[in-house]
Amino acid sequence: MSLIPDFTDTERHIVESTVRERFGKPVDVLMADAEIRLYSGDRELTEVPVLYWSERDCQFVIFKVAENRYRNQFFYSVKDQFGTGREEYDDLGDCVITLLRVQADHEAMRSEQK
Repeated sequence: MSLIPDFTDTERHIVESTVRERFGKPVDVLMADAEIRLYSGDRELTEVPVLYWSERDCQFVIFKVAENRYRNQFFYSVKDQFGTGREEYDDLGDCVITLLRVQADHEAMRSEQK
């Protein structure tokens, strides 16, 4: 059992409304759990709450690592995983907006390369 609190209804609303605005339609944002290393030197994994969604062949994850502390990631496959260049956020709105912006830039760059 995790000692990190689940996402609140308010936190879920922030993510769901921001994702809906980005993609122009409702997107299912699912709650899950993941095991991650909270600190790079950790040997043990810690279970943390996660918000997850998939859109345009891309998966998005926001990890809650403590009260008001979040990490994010987007990926296309096990080999194609990306972050935003910032390890942790203390504002969920900044976390989700930055994740969506970086992914949109990455998506645009990928389409130019085709």
